[in-house]
Amino acid sequence: MQSFVFHTPTEIIFGRNEENKTAQLVKKYGGTKVFVVFGGGSVVKSGLLKNITERFDSDNIKYILFGGVQPNPLLSHARNGVKAAIDFGADFILAVGGGSVIDTAKAIAHGTKNPDIDIWKFWKRGAELTQTLPLGVVLTISAAGSETSMSAVLTNAETGEKRGLTTELNRPKFAVMNPELTYTVPKWHVSCGIADIMMHTIDRYFSQVDGNEMTDGIAAALLKTVIKNAPVALNEPTNYDAVSEIMWCGSLSHNTITGLGRPLDFSVHQLGHELSGKFDVPHGASLTTIWDSWAKYCYHINPPRFAKYAKEIWDADTGEEGISKTVEYFKSIGMPTCFTELGIGVQTDEVIDEMADSCVFHGKRLVGNFKPLDKSDIINIYKLANR
Repeated sequence: MQSFVFHTPTEIIFGRNEENKTAQLVKKYGGTKVFVVFGGGSVVKSGLLKNITERFDSDNIKYILFGGVQPNPLLSHARNGVKAAIDFGADFILAVGGGSVIDTAKAIAHGTKNPDIDIWKFWKRGAELTQTLPLGVVLTISAAGSETSMSAVLTNAETGEKRGLTTELNRPKFAVMNPELTYTVPKWHVSCGIADIMMHTIDRYFSQVDGNEMTDGIAAALLKTVIKNAPVALNEPTNYDAVSEIMWCGSLSHNTITGLGRPLDFSVHQLGHELSGKFDVPHGASLTTIWDSWAKYCYHINPPRFAKYAKEIWDADTGEEGISKTVEYFKSIGMPTCFTELGIGVQTDEVIDEMADSCVFHGKRLVGNFKPLDKSDIINIYKLANR
C-alpha cells in the first residue's frame, strides 16, 4: 500500500425504518433550528417528510422547509436557500433526498455559516472555506454518494458552468440510509444512479500508481457487487437485498476508500460535467456517454492496467475486451454511450471546442492524472463520442 489519509467522520445509520431516528440524531449533533432541504413531491407523497417533521414537533425542534431542488442542482436555488436559512437563524441543515438535494444542502450550510461570502466563490476557488454548519442526510436515492463524500457540485445556469468543490467540510455529520426509501425511484434514475456509483470507483481505479492491492480488491468487490445486483434492482425495485447492496456501494464508492493510496483521476467526471452544464443531461448518463471514448483514447497509456481491470472485474482476457464489456453493460441498463444516445445529437466543432475550453478552465489546468488531458486531448475524446 502507498501512503494515504483516510477520514470518514459521517455516522451511518443503515436499515429499515431508521429514518425514525432523525430527530434524535439532529439533537445529538446540536441542532435546534433545522433548515430542511428537499427536491420535488416524492418525499411529500411518500409521507417521509411528514414523518420527520412530526418527530421534530414531538421533540420541540424548530424547522423550516425548503423544497424545489432540481437534478444538476442550481447555484441560484442554493443562494436562495442561504438567504432563507440565515433569515430563519438555522443552526443545522438537513437534506432529505439524493445527491442533488445533498449538494444543495452542503452549499446552504457553507453560505449560512459564511454570510459575507457568495457561495460561488468557494466553488470557483476565489475564497477558502474554513467553517460550515452541521449537516445531516436522510437518503432516498442510491447514486451520488454525497451522503458520505467530501464533494459537492453546483451548476451556474447563467454561465453554463458545472463545478465541484472538494473539502472535508462537505462531510455530513450523519447519514440515515433505509433502502426501502428507494423503492419508488423511477427506473431511469435507478440506472443513472448505478452508472454514477460504478464511475466513482472506475475513475479512481485507473491510476499510474501501483502496489495498492487492498484498494484494488475493495474496488473490484464493489464493482462486481453493483454489476450483479443492478439488474435485480431494476427488475424488482422492492427487492431489499439487491437495493440495500447498491445503496451501501453508493456510499463506499465515493467516501474515498476505493481509491486510497493513489491520486484521483476523475477525467470522465470532468468531461461529463461540461455535458451536464451545457445540455442539462443527467449526471450518470453524461459519464457513460464519455467513458468508452476516454478509455479507448487513453488505453495506450497503460495497457496492463486496463488488462487488470478486465480480468478482475469482467473475467476478460484483454483490456480491449474489458472496455467492450463495460460499454455493453452500460447499454444493458439503458445508459447512453455516445452523444446521439444521450439525446443531444451530433455536435459542431465549435460546441466541442467551447466545452473543452471550459473543461480546462480556459487553459488554466490539465484534467485528470491517469493521462493528464489538455484541451486538444479533450476535443479528441469528445469527437470520439460525437456520433
